[in-house]
Parts: sequence; structure tokens; C-alpha cells
Amino acid sequence: MSQAELILAFESSCDETSVAVIRNGDEILSNIIATQINSHKRFGGVVPEVASRHHVEQITTVTDMALKEAGVSYEQLDAVAVTYGPGLVGALLIGVTAAKTIAFAHDLPLIPVNHMAGHIYAARFVAPLVYPLLALVVSGGHTELVVMKAAGEFQIIGDTRDDAAGEAYDKIGRVLHIPYPAGKEVDRLAHLGQDTFHFPRAMAASEDLDFSFSGLKSAFINTVHHADQIGETLSREDLAASFQAAVVDVLVEKTLQALHQYDVKQLVVAGGVAANQGLREGLQAALAKTAPTVELLVPPLRLCGDNAAMVGASAHVERARGHFADERLNADPGLNFARA
Repeated sequence: MSQAELILAFESSCDETSVAVIRNGDEILSNIIATQINSHKRFGGVVPEVASRHHVEQITTVTDMALKEAGVSYEQLDAVAVTYGPGLVGALLIGVTAAKTIAFAHDLPLIPVNHMAGHIYAARFVAPLVYPLLALVVSGGHTELVVMKAAGEFQIIGDTRDDAAGEAYDKIGRVLHIPYPAGKEVDRLAHLGQDTFHFPRAMAASEDLDFSFSGLKSAFINTVHHADQIGETLSREDLAASFQAAVVDVLVEKTLQALHQYDVKQLVVAGGVAANQGLREGLQAALAKTAPTVELLVPPLRLCGDNAAMVGASAHVERARGHFADERLNADPGLNFARA
């Protein structure tokens, strides 16, 4: 092993083809991301077959770019890492196949990485993780509260009952005629409007830590459809603000409940929805008021979405734990953490 550990990491779980070179688990030498957003906008969401084809077209080029930008050759690498789940099975297979090919062609260890763990470990690029910690993972298909008592140990204490927060954003975005992905634009509109509709905060006061956003989504859609039927024009800004207020209130309330139940030193906010300014502001205000000793870690915006740098950060931990794979590694689209 070289003095400075170098990991070549692959991420292809959805609609980003990304390859990165990470040094010692917390330094990004390169992080190339080829996004497919423009290809999927016309469909209002990710089309798995289209995503897979784009990954095939991009994976070799992105790999070459990552190595070139990092100034690293295959001979200097210590390991290859790849997201093998959860995600779209066809998309995952492209990254897994590329990583396995490079690992075995260059006699390098292969490290399998859980995509959701990667989102959490993106916070390592902000500050060292201190355990035990609580992670609020909010991405397209996942809304979870995860306790980590040590590196590499994940325990789900709250999960999604139906629609995840990110899914709800995209679905109400369609009603507001906002192109996919809708989250950023809904967030922008929300900061221009007021919470005048007071949509439901499902399960906010329940004792368990699970989430449900299906009722909120339905209430939003029914409100808009009813207005259309009677010829009433509703404020898009107020609709967005009311929706986002309901989402943020639930996420913050559940997170505070978890902080009261578990003695942790840090709160990590991870996943694509971690880029949401309303959520960041809500959590900052809540922590300052009720849990000032808990450190809030949120990755920079460029590392909130899917990227290979987070995979490399997670792989550093998995390598230290001796977690490796062989040529039998396969995509696992339903991969998850253990439920508490």
C-alpha cells in the first residue's frame, strides 16, 4: 500500500455517472460527474433504460477524466470502490462491471459501498465524524434517521412509510409544471411565498420516528385540482411555501425526537434534499434552540447529490474494516441498512 491511500470510486446508481479519486478518505483529488438531467426532463423523471444507456456511453470517458484530473495512474491506486445498491439495477450494473473490470485487470482490491452510507460519509469532507452520531438521510427515494455508534455501523431508527420527501417534491413539481428535478425550484419559490394553505404534518406528533409524505402530496394535488375545477388561480409561491413548510416541520420534529432519545455528538444531514435551503435553515434554528451542543454537518451543495467522492469516503472506512468483494459482486437495488 502506498503511504497515501488512493481509491478510485464509481457511482452510477441513478442518473449521474461519476468517478472520483479520493486520498485517505477525506481529500478529493478528482470528482467527475456526468449528469443526465436534460435527458430525463422531458419524461418528468428518470427512465431506467435511458439512464443505463447513458452510463454505458459515459463510464469510460469519466474514468479517464477522473484519473487525469487527479494526476494518478492505475499503478498508484490502492483499491477500487463502487456503489452496488440501492438504486436502479441496470444503472448499478454499469458501475459494478466497470469497477470489477478495473480491479481485476490491475490486481486491486474491490470495495462494495452502500449508496446511502456514501451520502452520510460525504460529511467527512466537511469535518471528521464523531461517534455516536445521528444522520438524517433525505434523498429521492429515501427518508431515514440513522444512528451510527461507530464507523461502519448503521442502525435505522426511522424510515419512510410511503413517499419519501424527495419523491413528494418531484410529484408536486409536476403539478406546478416545474421540470424534473423539482426540488431546487420548489425551494426557490418557497422562499418567495407564505404558508397560507397549512397542509397536514403527517405523523409529526407520533411516538415512532417514521415518516409519511403521501398524505401531504395528496392534499397538495387535491388543492390544486380543486382550484383548477372552479377556475381559481392559486399562488405558486404560497403553494410551494406551504408544501415545504410541512415537509421541513416533519423532518425537523422527527429529528429532534431522535436527538432526545439518543445521546449523539453530531447530526449529519445527507442526500439530495440536504441541498434544500429551507431544511438547512429549519434544522439550524431548531438545534440552536433545543440542542446547541450537537454539531450540525451538512455537505457542500456539490456533494449532496449523487457523486463518486462520497463513495470513496465510505470505501476508506470499509477498507479499514476489511470489507472487500470478489468477482461475484452484483448489483443489489434493494440494499438497505439494518432496522433498529
